[in-house]
Amino acid sequence: MEAYANALLYAIPFFMILLVIEIAYGYFIKNQKHKVMDSVSSISSGLTNIVKDSLGIGIIIVTYPYLLEQLAVVEIKSTWIVWLVAFLAIDFAGYWNHRLSHKVNFFWNQHVIHHSSEEFNLACALRQSISNLLGYFPLLLIPAALLGVPSNVIAVLAPIHLFAQFWYHTQHIGRMGWLEYLIITPSQHRVHHAINPEYIDKNLGQILSIWDRWFGTFQEELDEVPPQYGVLKPAATWNPIVINFQHIWRLIKDAWRTSSFWDKIRIWFMQTGWRPADVKTKYPIKIIDDVYSFERYTTPASSALKAYSIFQLLVTTFLMLFMFFNYSTIGFDGLLLFGAFVFVGIYGYTTLMDKISYALWIEVFRGVAGITLIYVMGDWFGIDSYYKFGSLIIVCYFLITIIAGVYFTIIERRPSVNKVAY
Repeated sequence: MEAYANALLYAIPFFMILLVIEIAYGYFIKNQKHKVMDSVSSISSGLTNIVKDSLGIGIIIVTYPYLLEQLAVVEIKSTWIVWLVAFLAIDFAGYWNHRLSHKVNFFWNQHVIHHSSEEFNLACALRQSISNLLGYFPLLLIPAALLGVPSNVIAVLAPIHLFAQFWYHTQHIGRMGWLEYLIITPSQHRVHHAINPEYIDKNLGQILSIWDRWFGTFQEELDEVPPQYGVLKPAATWNPIVINFQHIWRLIKDAWRTSSFWDKIRIWFMQTGWRPADVKTKYPIKIIDDVYSFERYTTPASSALKAYSIFQLLVTTFLMLFMFFNYSTIGFDGLLLFGAFVFVGIYGYTTLMDKISYALWIEVFRGVAGITLIYVMGDWFGIDSYYKFGSLIIVCYFLITIIAGVYFTIIERRPSVNKVAY
């Protein structure tokens, strides 16, 4: 996990630079694809995923090293062949994992966050899950284990493979000629994120597009069918933590409410979106039926709230980078506490973005808790060893959090009309 944290120290600034370039490009060509509240929500989702994965939170059914030890029948000697086979195995497994997430109710919960943005840009690429607590991906790497691909090769390639899926989440790159037949391109991935009936559950590949063509899930982008983004059951919140568990909560309620014992069991393994007939009738859920005219989620957002949301995002990103930089020094217990502050912080300021009144109490709680921790420990996880007044600055940040919580939930009152939050 420490190696993964070190990799993120380089990956996160790189992603942020690309985001700034995309936003600046959209501004200069007067075709902006970012909205402040949506992009803050997307990037915040990425931060929660990074913290969760770097702390190793979850249950691993089986590890790849164990499969390798039990199943290897040959051992590939040639170095370049090892890396090629490993890449193909990861990409093949990624395709089927992705397909499983789109086709089965239970597994959709771990992927719905990625599709929840009603925009399509580099920020939405960062909408990654924290609800994937059951680690089964190594099971899809059995072909690699049978061929004896070393676990250290998989460990190196897996994050690179993940990071390489970032760039094609953009509307500013058109079709790419012959590359469309080889790799996943922005055009293909726009189709994948679209909710148009023509595009649903298509283009499930991650790096190579050959799997979609072979297994019947490929769909090119059609000029006459402009992609519309989001999910058919809109998230209707900026809070990424809430989005992560919306679908599973619906499944739990449906399984509880249905009178059929068989439906209580099979709901988890049925096609995504399937609901028991009795529950579907008694507890209807609104689903988008016209993808071109549905009302996209917005909240009344003043310029001050937008600026404050960006401020919170930047500070949270800085704190997380500090955590990764001091990963081994902080220690596991300290990392869990630090991670908890990041999660509560993101939950707090995105609830504030949703204009929900109880955001005040979340922000006051985390502000007081943060100041209390610094008072008790005498430092903020060792930051004073790098900068003499580091802890004092963090105290000021928590004071700003408390004051802003009061201001945006009590003092600043806006009419509850539907304004677009750009």
